Amino acid sequence: MNQRQRLAEGEAGTKPRRLGKNGDGAERHEVIYRSISDAIIEHRLRPGARLREDALAEVFGISRTGVRKILQRLALEQLVTLTPRRGASVTRPTADEAKDVFDARQMVECGLMPEVARRIKPEDVRELRDMARREREALRSGEQSSAIKLSAAFHERLAQLSGNATLAAFVGQLCSRSSLILAVYGSAGHLGCESHDHDDLIGYLEAGNGERATAFMGRHLKAIEASLSIVEEEEDVPDLQKIFGA
Repeated sequence: MNQRQRLAEGEAGTKPRRLGKNGDGAERHEVIYRSISDAIIEHRLRPGARLREDALAEVFGISRTGVRKILQRLALEQLVTLTPRRGASVTRPTADEAKDVFDARQMVECGLMPEVARRIKPEDVRELRDMARREREALRSGEQSSAIKLSAAFHERLAQLSGNATLAAFVGQLCSRSSLILAVYGSAGHLGCESHDHDDLIGYLEAGNGERATAFMGRHLKAIEASLSIVEEEEDVPDLQKIFGA
């Protein structure tokens, strides 16, 4: 079953529904947007990968106009780069952008910890511990892309528990961009932090210790950033004489 057929079946996966004209519609656009976004975050679409409008329109069964709207939305979130006459591609963050993203995460996520510690409930703690467990299992199984996605979801959920929906959405965008940074500059096999880090953080929040949670979050994010090899590669200039010479 191809992607178009899966989308046509709907979430329930029972009775297929007919596609509208060109397969367009707000609900379908949202599903397709999430599908492309997930593929980027999970590194199935690598930084620099070209995203051709005609190919995406064929895969998802929608118009190129619909594809263009979705790509523009992804570009606003800086997951996709739109270049005149070259089209769309998955964003490849620079070293400066990587530093800016982690600086922003330090300021926002650390600042949210006292409020999360004040508001967190037992059911929230259980949810967070389950998320941390699944992340550890993914790492142990060598499922790096899944672990990165789960880690991003954990941090976004923490931000949501602060009660500030605007900042939580911003943290979600920062975490999505961080996944690209990890794809470009990260090391295979780990996320730049100890596997028990998230459990330790949950413990401070559960105890209502916002100050300790803030300090720990700061160290946690610094550890991730420190694990990255943020060195931009020089542009490769091929030896044309060697390639094409007799």
